[in-house]
Amino acid sequence: MTISSPARRAALATLGAGALLLAGCAVTALPGQSLTVSADAKFAVLPLANATDVPLVERRAQAITVSLLQQKGLRDVVVYPQKSSDNPLDAEPTVTPTQALAWARQQGARYALSGTVTEWRYKTGVDSEPAVGVTLQVADVATGQVVWSASGGRSGWGYQALAAVGQSQIESLLRGIRVTAAAEPAASK
Repeated sequence: MTISSPARRAALATLGAGALLLAGCAVTALPGQSLTVSADAKFAVLPLANATDVPLVERRAQAITVSLLQQKGLRDVVVYPQKSSDNPLDAEPTVTPTQALAWARQQGARYALSGTVTEWRYKTGVDSEPAVGVTLQVADVATGQVVWSASGGRSGWGYQALAAVGQSQIESLLRGIRVTAAAEPAASK
């Protein structure tokens, strides 16, 4: 059986529209640059900013980021100490980037990771799809210069957990950081 040109075009248009619909469900921006670091490089994870109206999402994203950095093979990851409170309405003292970078220097860190959570919620509507937006950047602690950055957003299906979509997005962004094996110590003679 042969498909005529008009029928073939209609079938391809339908297929193309379906592909666009599926692609629209998970949008991400991967890092355009990469950073290669030694597994022994000390990373300081600074507080993430919360640009959402949902309390404490920056802590969720930070915890996921720390875990993923360690899974990549970084051996020395330190986290900026923040006060703990059971009340999400308790205001935390604002930490300036200068203060956070000074803390990273005191810790002897080589790199400092910071960022912003721009979206972390379930969309309203019938399906209540999870939606996440995150921006991450790594600065050289000695100079304060940003040496790597990435940002992106992702939405999932109505049955997916928000944390799973967030982890997937952060993991995609962190693909731009490559961890190499640490230098072997010289053998004594």
